[in-house]
Amino acid sequence: MPSNPDSAIHLQFMDSTALCYNMMTVESPSKGGQTKGSLMRLMHARISLFLIFLGLGADVSAQNSIVSPAEFSIEAEQASYADIADLVVISSLIIDVTVRDVKKVSADQAVGVPTTLQRVLVNADVMALIRGDGGTTPRVRFVLDMQKDTKGKIPKLKKLRMFLFGRQVVNRPGEIQLSRPNALASFSLNNDALVRDITKEAVQLNAPRRIMSIANAFHSVGTMLGEGETQIFLKTDTDQPLTLTVLSRPGQQKQWAVSTAEVIDASATAPQRFTLLWYRLACGLPHVLPADRIEAASSEIAGRAEADYQFILDALGPCGRKR
Repeated sequence: MPSNPDSAIHLQFMDSTALCYNMMTVESPSKGGQTKGSLMRLMHARISLFLIFLGLGADVSAQNSIVSPAEFSIEAEQASYADIADLVVISSLIIDVTVRDVKKVSADQAVGVPTTLQRVLVNADVMALIRGDGGTTPRVRFVLDMQKDTKGKIPKLKKLRMFLFGRQVVNRPGEIQLSRPNALASFSLNNDALVRDITKEAVQLNAPRRIMSIANAFHSVGTMLGEGETQIFLKTDTDQPLTLTVLSRPGQQKQWAVSTAEVIDASATAPQRFTLLWYRLACGLPHVLPADRIEAASSEIAGRAEADYQFILDALGPCGRKR
């Protein structure tokens, strides 16, 4: 089955991290009158509160494994359409930001994070809001786990411009939860165009939805030798109508089309490459037509349906994901 672009959003730490970070970084109003012992007790109490709010005790961290992102950000040039689309379709908030500063989170405050990763709190200035019904604040903050190099260093992020894909944390203006641990894309004119074009399609009411499975398929033999039609009905996550049709006529090349209407549209055509509909099909269709979904009276008829399905996959080409 196809890989799922709508995988579970990274929920492990964002809501509590920013709140507890504030608690730990607020200076005490009466520092001068405190003893060294009381200051140490205060610091231990703050760390304990941090861990409690995060819910990252030993038992919890053993259950919740943290995914190590291969790349924390999509490359600036020659980015994959599918990689950008994967993030757009699962993100209610998309913003163009420039990193203001980065603060490392110490190991004892990042329970469960692998030693190969460094958890950081990133503050960034918003350059543009691309998607987000509720808007956003001029400055945002989010948590990021970054891969360390052989010397234990992480890439420098300060002043880096990037696209951020996530959601606004409820009742906490400016605090963003990334849609995935690596839901970032480096800024470039090419990526800017990609993000905006895909978002423009994704916010439409009739935007192509995620393909869940193939509902059923059948092949009808025509009146002439070599003539026939295959229809393949797809199931989406919102039950949006989606039907693939392949027409075969003697002496002519096969033609295929996709219809998004309740009644199959005779004027429907194949989707253009690098559109949201193309992406849903190229990245969402199974690699083979399931035999138990084919309605056929003989293996020969079923074979024609399978051949037509392969014709569609070949015409779509590879999905093109790089991560």
